[in-house]
Amino acid sequence: MVKKIEVKSILNKHKKRDDWFLDDYSINPYEGCSFNCIYCYIRGSKYGENMQKTLSVKINASEILEKQLKRRASKKEYGIILISSSTEAYLPIEKELRITRRLLEIILKYRFPVHIITKSKLVLRDLDILEEIDKNAILPEDLKDKLKRGVIISFSISTLDEKLAKIFEPGAPKPKERLETMKRCKEKGFLVGVDFIPVLPYLSDSEDKLDEMIKTAKDYEADFVLVGALTLFGKNPADCKTLYYKVLEKYYPDLISKYKSLFRIFSMPSKQYQNELEEKAIKICKKYRVKYKII
Repeated sequence: MVKKIEVKSILNKHKKRDDWFLDDYSINPYEGCSFNCIYCYIRGSKYGENMQKTLSVKINASEILEKQLKRRASKKEYGIILISSSTEAYLPIEKELRITRRLLEIILKYRFPVHIITKSKLVLRDLDILEEIDKNAILPEDLKDKLKRGVIISFSISTLDEKLAKIFEPGAPKPKERLETMKRCKEKGFLVGVDFIPVLPYLSDSEDKLDEMIKTAKDYEADFVLVGALTLFGKNPADCKTLYYKVLEKYYPDLISKYKSLFRIFSMPSKQYQNELEEKAIKICKKYRVKYKII
């Protein structure tokens, strides 16, 4: 069952632009997520336990965004809006509710650029609006010469292995479906890429696996690739570290000790692991002549 909630704010202003996703603002039309990815970093918040059953829609989102963007535009505070920073904007229920589409219409009206991160082919429905945003958005001064686009569309993938994806992303579309959707967006002229975030330690992070993933992204005409490490939070029953370890115990019990050694008491793997992951990703991106990061 989907709950209807009203919010006082929908547009989140960041203190600093994100180096990877280039966003100055973020918007999340929904709370919770029916894709139910085990590794999702918002698990551990009040929405973490059984995210599929705690799905909420922000029914007054468009009304609030209209007020907030009007004010920002009047001050010429233009910046990239990230859509889906903490939940999927194109859940199956969006097909009926059209909340995300209405938000895009308002974004177009006030000429803000956007970066959409998704796992869903439903984004194809909104390419008409996104095409207008791409042409008419006003970029921040320091990005005008570097980006020259009003829309970025990236597709989140943690593994190309369908069996593995089914375990860790039980409600999400198949990885191949995401890649095919990305290619269709590229064919329409959009700037597109793949966010291999998070790659899964000892499951999809080896050099061979990364090579396959980045080569496949290139084959499907990605303009850029991002590769990021897994984060695991907390000790409570609803926290992603607890839930993720339960899945490991069921399907990959031999990896438990390796994960505990890699993460120890922290939410991120060791700095050495992160550096080595980035080095591998950069090397492979150079091999296949695909950008590592958007700009």
